Amino acid sequence: MAFGIPQIHRPIARYFRSRRFRAFQQRLGVGASTRIVDVGGYAYYWRYFDPLPRVTVVNLEPPAEPDPRVEWVVADACRLPFRDQSFEIAFSNSVVEHIPSEEDRRAYAAEIRRVGRGYYVQTPYRWFPVEPHLMTPLIHFLPKSWRRPLLPYTVWGVLHKPTPQGCDEFLRDIRLLDLRELRALFPGAEVWKERALGLLKSITAVSKANKSKARA
Repeated sequence: MAFGIPQIHRPIARYFRSRRFRAFQQRLGVGASTRIVDVGGYAYYWRYFDPLPRVTVVNLEPPAEPDPRVEWVVADACRLPFRDQSFEIAFSNSVVEHIPSEEDRRAYAAEIRRVGRGYYVQTPYRWFPVEPHLMTPLIHFLPKSWRRPLLPYTVWGVLHKPTPQGCDEFLRDIRLLDLRELRALFPGAEVWKERALGLLKSITAVSKANKSKARA
């Protein structure tokens, strides 16, 4: 099930995304010649970038609106069809929390580390008081059995009017991470911390590309 961003939430998402991507571009020295694989992303992410890097997007389905400036590959994030260190940076924005299985999360993280000489993996922080997909405070702190009947009354539920099956899929498919879990998936990574109103909002595992590993 897709958990798209409603119109009312898009200005907030754009603000944090533009700030986040600007830091990524500046701090990792991303330029027009940088080869990046965007694992689980979308072509529109890269409209924030000037100049545009050499981007390959990997997702489970083809794009609804193809962008000729971005290559698109249909594949599973846990089994990427690329050689080792094919890209300077493996990039993934708000994807890992959509992989609920611990085994699959480990496979995804291993693929990120394998195909990129460096990586950037961002995810919402579990203990931020507002659940970012539901756009509702504190509900994600409750046990699953308590959350399920409340989902139709969240901001997400009111806007999307999910079916009972959709609510079940949400609980099955979304699992936010904390710092310990992110560090376990990406050992040795630097962790960037994004804050909102003084509180930790999202966390990003970062490893800068090792130029000495570049392919001839």
